[in-house]
Amino acid sequence: MKVISFALLLTALIFPQDKIKRSGYRISPVDIRSVTINDDFWLPKIKTIQETTIKYAFEKCEEEGRMDNFLIAGGKKKGEYRGKMPFDDTDLYKIIEGASYTLVSSPNKELEDYIDSVIAIIKTGQEEDGYLTTWFTIDPQKPPAWWVKPPSKRWESLESSHELYNSGHLFEAAAAHYYATGKRNFLDIAIKNADLLVQNFGPDKIRKPPGHQIVETGLIKLYQITGKKEYMELAKFFLDIRGDSTTHKLYGEYAQDHIPLVEQKEAVGHAVRALYMYAAMTDIAVLHDDEDYRKAVFTLWDNVVNKKTYITGGLGARHDGEAFGDDYELPNLTAYGETCAAIGSVYWNYRLFEMTGDSKYADVIERTLYNGLISGISLDGKNFFYPNPLESDGEYKFNMGACTRQPWFDCSCCPTNLIRFIPSLPGLIYSVDRDSVYVNLFVGSKADIELGNKNVRIIQKTSYPLDYKVTLNIEPQAATQFTLKIRIPGWSRNIPLPGDLYRYANKQNGKIRLLVNGEEQSLNISSGYAVITKLWEKGDKVDLILPKEVKKVLANEKVKENRNKVAIELGPFVYCAEEADNKNFSNVFIAQNSKIFVKEEKILSENTPVIYIEGNDIKIKMIPYFLWSNRGVGKMKVWLPLK
Repeated sequence: MKVISFALLLTALIFPQDKIKRSGYRISPVDIRSVTINDDFWLPKIKTIQETTIKYAFEKCEEEGRMDNFLIAGGKKKGEYRGKMPFDDTDLYKIIEGASYTLVSSPNKELEDYIDSVIAIIKTGQEEDGYLTTWFTIDPQKPPAWWVKPPSKRWESLESSHELYNSGHLFEAAAAHYYATGKRNFLDIAIKNADLLVQNFGPDKIRKPPGHQIVETGLIKLYQITGKKEYMELAKFFLDIRGDSTTHKLYGEYAQDHIPLVEQKEAVGHAVRALYMYAAMTDIAVLHDDEDYRKAVFTLWDNVVNKKTYITGGLGARHDGEAFGDDYELPNLTAYGETCAAIGSVYWNYRLFEMTGDSKYADVIERTLYNGLISGISLDGKNFFYPNPLESDGEYKFNMGACTRQPWFDCSCCPTNLIRFIPSLPGLIYSVDRDSVYVNLFVGSKADIELGNKNVRIIQKTSYPLDYKVTLNIEPQAATQFTLKIRIPGWSRNIPLPGDLYRYANKQNGKIRLLVNGEEQSLNISSGYAVITKLWEKGDKVDLILPKEVKKVLANEKVKENRNKVAIELGPFVYCAEEADNKNFSNVFIAQNSKIFVKEEKILSENTPVIYIEGNDIKIKMIPYFLWSNRGVGKMKVWLPLK
């Protein structure tokens, strides 16, 4: 596959909303084909995925036998299953998903043809009745995983076989490809597999849920494309029987299969599985208007955000089981914070925002995006973190045998998940609700928005997060009455995260300013959004100016590891001290009377605000957390001793 070049401006996408209607959600994203970004922070990162990481990952899949497995399963090639995981098929699916989003933003015949060739290989491995899991088709007696006794038939060991996990990522990728290209070659493979699941699972059929969730959201996406209600009903069935010991032998807390979902009040077990499940529960709460599911997701969200979230937005405290820990169990050196969990958090929180219109969910999204999510990939796009700790001693090999990013993993779910997510990020910027337009993220962009039968263009100009002035030029096709809702970030309102897990030691002193056509406005804030309702005319301009102040963050005393420690924030960024900038690292601390100043510098290819802290004969340099470990192996800390 040759190097692929892409246009500078990218049309935003998350999931093509012009053809998918999330019936029941009161808020929906702006049509992704109607948003173009030109942002100095996010555009280069999206381009890196598109120009470097997609090609790199496809090449890795070729090297490691991902394509061969489908050919062997289809009898087109001889050999044994290559790979150590039963879900290696999904690496290809996720890369295709991200590459499909690329085709929407920057049509490219070479990439499209290559994707079609990979889809043809995938089709080869699909059995005649629609079944598609290559390790089982090749030889179920030689599973690439951890069974003492190999399964003798399909779906016998759902708690660990990942057969339905494979289906879920197939459905998500096929849906994205269909909307990007209009072609049915991948969609038909997915539908054939989904129909097989409908034939085999249900109240009077196989009554077992998947071990690793995601088939539920995948089925819902196929339902939204095809209108086949049996897909949505099967997704709900998988959720309903979870924790129901009358239908199957329970898998336990690790797989969130210990009690029924509507009774679960604490996030437990494998963090990624849980977050994908919570996203599906939110879909069902809305699509089925199910109050029990609605209450459950709000209760679980409160537990996650108030007691189990790292300051970076990272989720999952334990390497053992890639799992949530107990309430307030948030170690730094041994933190897990899997990249996939950060991505799952964004998917879930965006659904909760669509349901409620509350900015607290967008605040969690922003914190996660700028910190614990993009930390998962290096600036060159070819090295990755699986876990994302908040401290490193330069010796503990937290990242699957390394203490820095790695070029690939035996389980490469995180690199491929980044590929499928990052190109979709611009679709989070704008949303609509009847006669309201939401501005959720501050990203240089242009959006053409349909509001009822009126068309409104919004041009957002900003250097965020280098600078905190955001200008919105409003250009309706004709004078139009509507409400503009601009998120006022929690960090600018002295709220690091909802709840009492974190608080600022120093309150915001600067004023949040909002101007309409140059005239200062009083802030009318509702659910975290500044609300402006007026008859908008072409040439109207809104300026939002947020205070640029360094914040000291304190953790709840119940977080034992962070007692008498402080973290540093500036805007959406969490900062860290890295050995590359602080040679006397063992003596890094923050004094009560420290002087703090900010200077814009270049860290490798990234222009970024750098923080300097001086006091008690010590000078500390701190950089945004997402940038750490791009300059070699070394020590790092987010939480510094307070003296």
